[in-house]
Amino acid sequence: MTTTSRGKFRWRILRGLLLVLLVLLLAAFLTGWYLLAGSRAQLDGTRQAAGLTAPVSLDRDALGTVTLVGKSRTDLSYALGYVHAQERFFAMDLMRRMSAGELSALVGPAALKVDLDHRRHRLRAVAEAAYAQLPPQQRHELDRYRDGVNAGLADLRVRPWEYLLLGSQPQPWRSEDSMLVIAAMYLDLNSDGRNERELRMAQMRAVLPGALVDFLLAPDPDWEAPLSGRLSRPPVVPGADVFDLHRLPAAAASASLVAALAPALDAARPGSNNFAVAGALTGSGAAMLANDMHLGLRVPNIWFRTRLRYPDPTAPGGQRDVNGVSLPGTPAIVVGSNGQIAWGFTNSYGDWQDWVRVLRDPADASRYKVPEGWARVESHDEHIRVKGQPDTILKVEDTRWGPIMGQDADGTPLALAWIGGRPHGYNVELMQLERATDVAAALALAPRLGMPPQNLLVADRAGHIGWTLAGNSIPLRAGIDPLLPSDWSKSGSGWQGWATPAQYPRIENPADGRLWTANNRTVDGEALALLGNGGHDLGARAQQIRDDLRAHASFTPGNLLDIQLDDRAVFLTRWQRLLQDTLADSTEPSLQQLRQLTASWRGHAAVDSVDYRLVRAFHDRVSEAVLAPFAARVQQRYPDFSWPGENSAEAAVWALLRAQPAHLLDPTYPDWHALLVDAARQVAAELGRQPGGLAARRWGERNRTGIRHPLSAALPHWLGRLIDMPDQPIPGDHNMPHVAAPGFGASEHLDVAPGHEADGILNMPGGQSDHPLSPYFGAGHADWVNGRPTPLLPGKSEHTLTLQPATR
Repeated sequence: MTTTSRGKFRWRILRGLLLVLLVLLLAAFLTGWYLLAGSRAQLDGTRQAAGLTAPVSLDRDALGTVTLVGKSRTDLSYALGYVHAQERFFAMDLMRRMSAGELSALVGPAALKVDLDHRRHRLRAVAEAAYAQLPPQQRHELDRYRDGVNAGLADLRVRPWEYLLLGSQPQPWRSEDSMLVIAAMYLDLNSDGRNERELRMAQMRAVLPGALVDFLLAPDPDWEAPLSGRLSRPPVVPGADVFDLHRLPAAAASASLVAALAPALDAARPGSNNFAVAGALTGSGAAMLANDMHLGLRVPNIWFRTRLRYPDPTAPGGQRDVNGVSLPGTPAIVVGSNGQIAWGFTNSYGDWQDWVRVLRDPADASRYKVPEGWARVESHDEHIRVKGQPDTILKVEDTRWGPIMGQDADGTPLALAWIGGRPHGYNVELMQLERATDVAAALALAPRLGMPPQNLLVADRAGHIGWTLAGNSIPLRAGIDPLLPSDWSKSGSGWQGWATPAQYPRIENPADGRLWTANNRTVDGEALALLGNGGHDLGARAQQIRDDLRAHASFTPGNLLDIQLDDRAVFLTRWQRLLQDTLADSTEPSLQQLRQLTASWRGHAAVDSVDYRLVRAFHDRVSEAVLAPFAARVQQRYPDFSWPGENSAEAAVWALLRAQPAHLLDPTYPDWHALLVDAARQVAAELGRQPGGLAARRWGERNRTGIRHPLSAALPHWLGRLIDMPDQPIPGDHNMPHVAAPGFGASEHLDVAPGHEADGILNMPGGQSDHPLSPYFGAGHADWVNGRPTPLLPGKSEHTLTLQPATR
């Protein structure tokens, strides 16, 4: 063979190999596409559905809003389960696994810490017990929803794409899994079921004088905006006879001190805003409601845009028409409007957890003291499956009050009494709000709802508005301090049952026609003693909403959305003035620049705002410096200490800056002015060293949407970006109505007057579908980012799927 022939031969072989490789790559691509496309929801056609009494139509509009029309609510529960499974099964699975402590079986050891934390509550057992005690009709609704979920999952040509990626099979839905989804909300809204705040308060009291702790954790009357009752008293600065930093040995500041303070300074806490205006303030005469629930944001969104239509003789025209958002994993509409009332929730931050001192028998550690003598500690070996590894065994010790999960400042074991750990706190009574005809009826339902206790605001078609607490588990306490670990072994101490409906605080039709809640303290006196303080918000957000409402004499849904998007920095205005005064005589170039950049105060947390970012950073550095000597002393004895105060102990910090007591100043500084100047230097140094210097430090550089799919972090960056929402700068911050932080913010904006839903607004981030090939993946997200209103009512139907009763 000649050289030329050999060359041609090699070329033919190479060309053949390249062709084979191309075919293999094409086949792999087509196979991947086929599998990915096969897990999309079915949007059109007809499917047979066992157990339906009549056909149900599922229409989708351009945003993916699903309208379900049927002959009974039970049939719609089945159909809602069907569509939830087709669009959102993986997200539903994550919620049930998260609360049950079963994530590791799906995703591996990366989730083991979360599983260990949550499995201590044994919430699957709680969910099973809760389901078993439900009234027959509620169990039937959950059973039909379960059947719909499993039918929707089975009707996908290929299992959801996330399971293909994980190499796993989805497990069928069970009726009690809907209780686990409610449990996931308990965990999210009740500090993850750990009650760290009260442990840290106990540590503070074990180290610092009680009067000093009371001062450091005092509420701030400057920012409170309760619905009823008086403001708190201004905090009184303790004298040198109570505590004098200069007469004590210096406490060594650890490297973790800033980490101990950071959660109080900048933590994103599940919350929400809602407000309502009476019909006298609207053009239609119907009252109007606004609601935006602040939660961790993800792809897809936690909520699902839903409309339900079914016969109901109590509804206008005999047809119930409910518009709002449902929670995949349950058959209920969580917030929305039914044509007669509109309702919404915010987290109440009442006190729903208590630590109980477990006094073990010195002669037998398996026994502990109870009012009638001794009881046995129940021991459970919880097997946590971990994908790719042997099971992890977690030993849970349980008492009649709850699992042993901590220890007191003196080392005594502590059991956690938590309403989320009681089957009593679970039901789907929330579905009854769909049929409530007016404010009074809705408020009467509130004490029966099996859910984390929430502020419920209701507006009705006749112009009435009202507020109360929703949730059937408000504990009645006796003989204990609810903010400290207590001994419940004494007769008559601890939780003594649940509040009756007559004990629930309630406000209807206030004189000025306005109601608002924003996780702040809402009441005082006996009502506050009943609800307790589980970490109320400072109140600046609620106060700004209240003032925004009072600035209007009449309202449209657009006006309410404007208030929801209010990013004015009212809270930081006094800090801007303080920074200007602090640097008035400074000759340091970096501090002069800092003063110049913050001199013109726009007063908005806008994406292009330099002044806001710099003043915000100054606030945080000053607060850290003021609190550091107290935190350091507690951390010296308890290395795991973190600050329990909300909003960086704003009342105490500001009171100290005004009074400037030498005995409470960190001895590191010669005077309070030096502390302030040093904080400003830190801001100038930290932000000035970044590209472009201080002048380039816009708020949007730090504050971005950051809304990601749960699996994107496990993928190559370029691929993960395809399933995340675009990472964009966004206005807003804490302590203002427009709450926004990376991966956190308003999970919806609802603005509606019942009976006038055609004018209503519903914005939602993250999209309706979890499937990247779905036309509804990310639908409406850009409108949410840019504050553009999208309609509450569905638009023109783009797709129709009909579920037909199965023929025998």
